[in-house]
Amino acid sequence: MAGSDLDREIGLEQGYVDGLYAEVDAMRAVAAARGAEGDPVWRAEVARLDAAEEGLCFGRLDMDDGRRVYVGRLGLFRGEEPLLVDWRAPVAQVFYTATAAAPQGVRRRRRITTRGRVVIALDDELVSGDGDDGLVGEAALLAAVTAERTGRMHDVVATLRAEQDRIIRHESSGLLVVQGGPGTGKTVVALHRVAYLLYTRAHLRVRGVLVVGPSRIFLDYIGQVLPGLGEHSVVTTTIADLWPGVEAPRAEPSETAELKGRAVMAERLADAVRSRVRVPDGPVEVDFEGQVLRLDDGACVRAVRKARRTGLPHNQARLAFQSEIVDVLADRLIEDMEAVVLTDSGEAIDGGSADGRLSEADLRALAAAGVVLGHDEDDGPRSLLDETDRASLRDSLLADKGVQAALDGVWPPLTPEQVVSDLIGAPVDDWSAADVPLLDEAAALIGQGGDRAVFGHVVVDEAQELSEMAWRMLMRRCPTKSMTVVGDLAQTGSPAGASSWDRVLRPHMQDRWQLAQLTVNYRTPVEIMAAAADLLAAHHPTTPPPQSVRSTGEAPWRIRTTRADLPRVIADLAAAHTEGQLAVIAPDVHIGSLAAALSLPPRPDLTDKVVLLTTDQAKGLEFDSVLIADPGTILGEPLGHNDLYVAMTRTTRRLGIVHPGPPPAELSAVRELHP
Repeated sequence: MAGSDLDREIGLEQGYVDGLYAEVDAMRAVAAARGAEGDPVWRAEVARLDAAEEGLCFGRLDMDDGRRVYVGRLGLFRGEEPLLVDWRAPVAQVFYTATAAAPQGVRRRRRITTRGRVVIALDDELVSGDGDDGLVGEAALLAAVTAERTGRMHDVVATLRAEQDRIIRHESSGLLVVQGGPGTGKTVVALHRVAYLLYTRAHLRVRGVLVVGPSRIFLDYIGQVLPGLGEHSVVTTTIADLWPGVEAPRAEPSETAELKGRAVMAERLADAVRSRVRVPDGPVEVDFEGQVLRLDDGACVRAVRKARRTGLPHNQARLAFQSEIVDVLADRLIEDMEAVVLTDSGEAIDGGSADGRLSEADLRALAAAGVVLGHDEDDGPRSLLDETDRASLRDSLLADKGVQAALDGVWPPLTPEQVVSDLIGAPVDDWSAADVPLLDEAAALIGQGGDRAVFGHVVVDEAQELSEMAWRMLMRRCPTKSMTVVGDLAQTGSPAGASSWDRVLRPHMQDRWQLAQLTVNYRTPVEIMAAAADLLAAHHPTTPPPQSVRSTGEAPWRIRTTRADLPRVIADLAAAHTEGQLAVIAPDVHIGSLAAALSLPPRPDLTDKVVLLTTDQAKGLEFDSVLIADPGTILGEPLGHNDLYVAMTRTTRRLGIVHPGPPPAELSAVRELHP
């Protein structure tokens, strides 16, 4: 298209976009006025309209039947006429899925790029029909992929591909696993699927959606995506943060974390809770208001069995046990008291104390139960306690400290922290992330955590890292098992993580889950993916690498140094870096010395031009350039080959590797530079 023609087309689209913004401004004014009156629904509407401000309209479809359909972040209508179609609406799906082989009624697809409210570029693709307008259909996508990183992920609603859109709109109402290699867009697919589900399934706005990520750094990175799509009510968290009120900062050795993550820990916790109920070998003496009541062991056994048959959690079953025992004690007291026949003045003529009256202990017990002795019109023997008195006596027994101590000796109350601490031998309040699922399991066993949030849908990113116990924790938060689970088994870094989706999901889902695959790598250039593919083939020979769609012409390189010089070499390379954002990825052992050499804070700031990360922290992130420090030490960790694969595939442009001593065999083919 000639320059003058392009300018004319941009001008026409600008006029249409101006009209759309005028509609939004009018709607915002109304919503703001209503919201100022305190209506939360209208305040939410203002937030929705504000979120659509950037990139309100990003596409146009020219259909074979002559219609024009504009696609954007929300739907706008003038009467019955659609001015802008929400990208999640069925009619907009062909914007992402129409191809020359299957045009679906689309003649031309146009992507509209705006900055603020100004149209700055158009990208046309002829889908069907004759002719060629000379524009490249992938231009918008490649521009988004090659743009410099900012330390924050943005939505890609304007550049979603057919493979991604198919998963976003997947009609599964159960658990969907999205397996995909590096750069295939697993995270953006999962987040855009959340927006799609909230649009198409209204009940989720009431029940809520939970997004679980591998780290707080990752959640900061993706934090702008859903608000940018107009969704502000989604809860984001990590596994470690799912247990309210518990801090879990302690680092855990990988082998210990792996043991704590095994499903067998659920059985051990259940056994530990059950063992806290201690049935006495003989009678139990219970002190109540100066009387000693004897409770035979048979009564305790029967009460324990009856309480356990309720199937209630420990602390709730404890109440059933207590009620049963108190009934036994109350009946025994009442039998003794009812054996005494009183005159109208309270004198005992049938039992009682030696002087013909109720004993002091009897009187105290009656007083404790709220029984007041008085005259009765009936001159003959009379019943001492009615049903109200009996209930008062049971309440008094239950509230008595001596009775409570005796009952707690058999069936004590428990807290999750107490159960887990006793089992693993760790002091309370000194927790690691691996302990959090154990605390949640213990809470379920004892019946604490009734305020645990329950969600209509759960998204799990980097799901391959979750332990079996963490899966149990998540399943409790989504009883419907409606989940979108995204990950890559070739990137599992935790020994407690998954080597098979079926192995971790079958205990909860049997075979009622579906698998979708992402196969195209939009992030990692061909040159870098070739090197990473060698590493993948060495350790996952049956796993094909995702197909990269672009080349930068820049091959990865490596430099040999010494361990002592490693911080200086990394600092020099970082100082020479001028283009885009650089990530230095290193094993934990080097983080302190590298942070000092690079003058970086202990906690990474993803908006800095240079970011220092461990391999765990780098999961799910992407940068313009990556420097890997000491790959040999990374490989020496359990599943270190997966961690190195993650590190090598975080970059969109350039990769450098600095290794003390000889290179690991997996990297020997990478081009060596000699400084």
